[in-house]
Amino acid sequence: METFDAYKKQVVDTAQSLTRKGYLMATGGNLSVRLPGGNAFAITPSNFDYFKMTLQDVCVLDFNLNVLEGALKPSVESAMHAAIYQARADVNAVVHTHQVYASALALINSPIPTLFDEQARFLGRAVDIIPYAPSGTNFLAKTIAKHVKNHNNAFIMKNHGALIFGHDMERAEHNVEILEKSSLAYLLALCSDKPISKIPLAVREIAFAKLRKDQKKVEQGIMETGGE
Repeated sequence: METFDAYKKQVVDTAQSLTRKGYLMATGGNLSVRLPGGNAFAITPSNFDYFKMTLQDVCVLDFNLNVLEGALKPSVESAMHAAIYQARADVNAVVHTHQVYASALALINSPIPTLFDEQARFLGRAVDIIPYAPSGTNFLAKTIAKHVKNHNNAFIMKNHGALIFGHDMERAEHNVEILEKSSLAYLLALCSDKPISKIPLAVREIAFAKLRKDQKKVEQGIMETGGE
């Protein structure tokens, strides 16, 4: 049987790194990585201290949520992760956080326009709001799958938190930080009551085109390995 330890290590290392940086708190949030072949993923267990988590605690599921490895209960948001991987062939890592500044925007239902070059290059044209759906439900999974097909890599979940993607786990972690920088800057700008400038549309489209070029390379790789 193929071992998935290298991918489980990515989950453990990233969860602990994001906790140290303050993006994950207590046992909140969850993250996963797509496994070779494209039809399964490794995900954090439910309600588990990230600093105590080991490779053996990480769960491996297929897209029907059958447990392939792991004795612990998988994250309650596993269906959401499976839905994302099936909807977005370019996504190989998913991070769901309750990071503070993005979560604040979730409470005021405020999407983030394209404020910075790096935001457009790595997160997409905008950070959109995904309508509220109860945590851990099929309704949430279906709602997420419907709204993430625009190829953006970061979203704000209304009254919930943030959802961030990457072509690999390292990129997903970097995107978490870009999202929080953009969220904080936007919140402060909103508080100023002054006009908020955005990058020029042409620049946004050039940056987004570079992102889509990267995504298409990943999509092609998934297709060639027989994945979704």
